Amino acid sequence: MTRFAPVLERFFTGYLMTQRQASPNTIASYRDTFRLLAGYVCRQTGKRPAQLDFADLDSPVIGGFLQDLRETRGNNAATQNARLAAIHALFRYASLQVPEHAALIARVLAIHGKRTARNLVSFLTRTELEALLAAPDRATWHGRRDHALLLLAGQTGLRVSELTALAICDVSLGAGAHVRCEGKGRKQRCTPLTAQTTRVLAAWLAERGGTADDPLFCTRRGAPLSRDAVARLVAMHTAAASRECPSLQAKTVTPHTLRHSAAMELLHAGTDVTVIALWLGHESPASSRAYLHADMALKEKALSRVTPPGTTSGRYTAPDELLAFLDQL
Repeated sequence: MTRFAPVLERFFTGYLMTQRQASPNTIASYRDTFRLLAGYVCRQTGKRPAQLDFADLDSPVIGGFLQDLRETRGNNAATQNARLAAIHALFRYASLQVPEHAALIARVLAIHGKRTARNLVSFLTRTELEALLAAPDRATWHGRRDHALLLLAGQTGLRVSELTALAICDVSLGAGAHVRCEGKGRKQRCTPLTAQTTRVLAAWLAERGGTADDPLFCTRRGAPLSRDAVARLVAMHTAAASRECPSLQAKTVTPHTLRHSAAMELLHAGTDVTVIALWLGHESPASSRAYLHADMALKEKALSRVTPPGTTSGRYTAPDELLAFLDQL
């Protein structure tokens, strides 16, 4: 076994898990990165993963790996940057473990991530969200569960990982009803619940049963829902809702879309972006400014304040067909 394998093992067990106490999602992401990297280098060199050394992982190899992610796996720039961040974390750790490879490590750390496009956030209007909430068949157990989950996600803006991690004890339906969760960076927060969400969750909990530590949203056998399961049920109910609300057909709706929708509801209600950042568990209010860019109504309101004199503000409205006919008589 070469120096690379022991350093990689210590990086995960001694650094990520023990010192950093990284989340399971972070560990899984880093693990997948090095699985892909080891597979790529093995295909290029013919060496088994346990035989790899740092000399096999110089900057041209890492650059080729990132290019392979784009060309073979179709990964976008954001995914490539996430893989590169994992590699940089390992090499920064290795700089103190294998100082004889300092020059090689410096070259790898000098690789910059790609610039990514900042797309406007996608969100659901109130009409679209109501159509989605009406899609589950509440005559069935699964329909009532899905309705409660979609309503909670659309009102609170919880991340899908936060939704799936909720336990029954995390929901408080008494005075000041709220839900507790632990988000990114182990930041704990409480999010208040509306009267409608409180009623639906109370009915779901009465039907759900179970102990305080059981998952809030589960399968028929009581197992917690996975992230993929939540994504599938959102896609399924969106397809059903699109028959009643055609505008949904032009949107790709994911669990994260519901998070964006909750933020836009708060923004339309006049909530300050700093409060929205606290509501969503953002590290910085700057992360919430993306919703300002996506809010066309807010921009039109700003435009109306600078309308030139002698003009009428607002959207163009087509003339009524009946009045137009009568005017021609």
